[in-house]
Amino acid sequence: MNDLDRLLELQANDTATDQLRHRRTTLPERAALVELDLKEKKLRADVAEPQNERDGLARDQKRLEDEIATVEGKAVHVDKQLYDGSMTSPKEAQALQADLESLKRRQSTLEDEVIALMEQIEPLDEMLSGSKIVLAALDDERSATIASLAAAETAIDQELVATLAARQVLVDAVPASLVAEYERIRGGAGGTGVARLQGATCLGCHISMAAAEVDVIKRLPAEELAYCPDCGRLLVR
Repeated sequence: MNDLDRLLELQANDTATDQLRHRRTTLPERAALVELDLKEKKLRADVAEPQNERDGLARDQKRLEDEIATVEGKAVHVDKQLYDGSMTSPKEAQALQADLESLKRRQSTLEDEVIALMEQIEPLDEMLSGSKIVLAALDDERSATIASLAAAETAIDQELVATLAARQVLVDAVPASLVAEYERIRGGAGGTGVARLQGATCLGCHISMAAAEVDVIKRLPAEELAYCPDCGRLLVR
């Protein structure tokens, strides 16, 4: 096996390595994670307004409940005054009784308002609860996808270690100047720096040469490098 044949083996190794790296970059799990992120973003956007509405209603409910507690406290105080024997006249007792009834009416009104708010909150809570379940499912799916991606990356990385080790063996068996020329061409020719000449066709660009061009190439000394006149790749003849 001559140096150019070894260079073809190096090319096959590099092609396999490029394919592995491409596979790693385009693993389907990556696209799946992007899709999951888009789903989560849309869901969070969809629930933002209902959540804000629910938060506003909850603040109103808390305000009313605080007011109810204040009214209840006042009613307890008035009720205590009515029955603690501190009253000095029927008129004073009548005034306190009127205050107590007013406080009770106010408390009843506030409680009705709280109930109305709770009725508005209930369907929002049901919807938001459903959204939380979906978000949790998305999180579970994301975790599983991340684990699957890591496993796939590990498997490819192991293959890359093997191909890179094999590459070093091939590089060591080829003159450094020839490897450098191969790398130079490969960098500007889509990853393929050397190809076999099959008949009149370069298997790098798959273009057939004129008979005169083929004749010139075949007449070159064995130690002289030949290049495809169309794509510029090294030719193994």
